[in-house]
Amino acid sequence: MIDVIDSWLRLAATRLHEQAPALTALDQAIGDGDHGTNMDRGFTAIVALLDDGAPEGDGELGVAGARLRTAGRTLISTVGGAAGPLYGTALMRAGGAVAGADAALDTTAVLVAGLEAAIGGIEQLGKATTGEKTMLDALVPAAAAGREAVEQGAATPAVTAAIAAAAEAGAVATIPILATKGRASYLGERSIGHQDPGATSSALLLRALADVTAAAG
Repeated sequence: MIDVIDSWLRLAATRLHEQAPALTALDQAIGDGDHGTNMDRGFTAIVALLDDGAPEGDGELGVAGARLRTAGRTLISTVGGAAGPLYGTALMRAGGAVAGADAALDTTAVLVAGLEAAIGGIEQLGKATTGEKTMLDALVPAAAAGREAVEQGAATPAVTAAIAAAAEAGAVATIPILATKGRASYLGERSIGHQDPGATSSALLLRALADVTAAAG
């Protein structure tokens, strides 16, 4: 599990660096115009910690959970705007769920439980729900797709592929939505026609997870 988490965080950092200009362009249309640079900076800091620090925690799930919580704290301290607290809280909640998971569960079920816990943290902190043109419009359908795939007995790569595909579809589906949360809500109807940057970065992160688990088999 810790290998999956570490590989995911590293690949996510690479993808965010590559896509930082595109994410920033999306944010320039309806936000502060810094989402790409902020996310790139935050995940660069996470990778630096991976390079320098030894894993903490007890047992495989405990170590993986501690890694996620550390990554979350790093985002809160290095990423500006709403993204730092929201993504940071998400990773910390996911870390708690992973660390507290039943050791008898397989990796797939633990990953989905972590995603569901992350969503709960975002909903609570952001006081948001789906349909408001936020990252939840990508994350909530992703978690639902993952849970369904788990219940059908799919293997981890198939589950995470379903998660990523649902997140990507959810991000695209934010284009016609009227923003009612965050800075984008100030634009009113002018927010319609633009893809939400937070939903887009969420989809990017979950595609990185799918790619990592596919490579691991």
